[in-house]
Amino acid sequence: MASWSGGKDSCLALWRAQKLGLNTTHLLTALDESGLKTRSHGVSKALIGLQGRSLGMVNEFISASWQSYEQDFISKLQNLHLDECITQAIFGDIDLIAHREWEEKVCTAANIEAILPLWNENRLSLVNEFLNAGFKARVTCVDGRFLDDSFVGVEFDAQFIAGLPEGVDACGENGEFHTFVYDGPNFSQIVNWKSLGKKKYVSPPEYGQQVYYFDLLDIA
Repeated sequence: MASWSGGKDSCLALWRAQKLGLNTTHLLTALDESGLKTRSHGVSKALIGLQGRSLGMVNEFISASWQSYEQDFISKLQNLHLDECITQAIFGDIDLIAHREWEEKVCTAANIEAILPLWNENRLSLVNEFLNAGFKARVTCVDGRFLDDSFVGVEFDAQFIAGLPEGVDACGENGEFHTFVYDGPNFSQIVNWKSLGKKKYVSPPEYGQQVYYFDLLDIA
């Protein structure tokens, strides 16, 4: 099973796991409370389903608030372990210790092994590997503390990386931006998408009232 946002890091982690011969059959994606789009990236559930179909995977979903996210994630992992005999979970995190600790915690609760194929590797090298392998992705969300709305809704490519302001990570590992992958070497066909336009979102006060810009994607 792969923890699946639909973005470049989870996609590259899956690609790495497949090349290592790991039998990965399911993608697990977290949706917001509406159950219609991904929690952090703003991509429609339908598009995530098309990714899974192109990758030859079974899509699994949870719909959760931030408050219930951890318990809902654990419950889903437990069900996958018991019902589908899932014993390993692939994650795309690179070097944030808090993220790895959380992933290991929720997997341990479900008697599943957490595997992080990208762990502790150079971030720019991972970006180059992703692009050189032939993956194609669009920038779907940016954090307004780091990037303005001109950076959202564009292709994730060498030009995008070269134009990032100083201090913004090439992988967006600190949450500066998120992506949606629509083609690549392990895709059987391109995932066709359309943009519903840009949207500004201000998070609630308890999350610091941060500004985010989304390019909302749905099936073409």
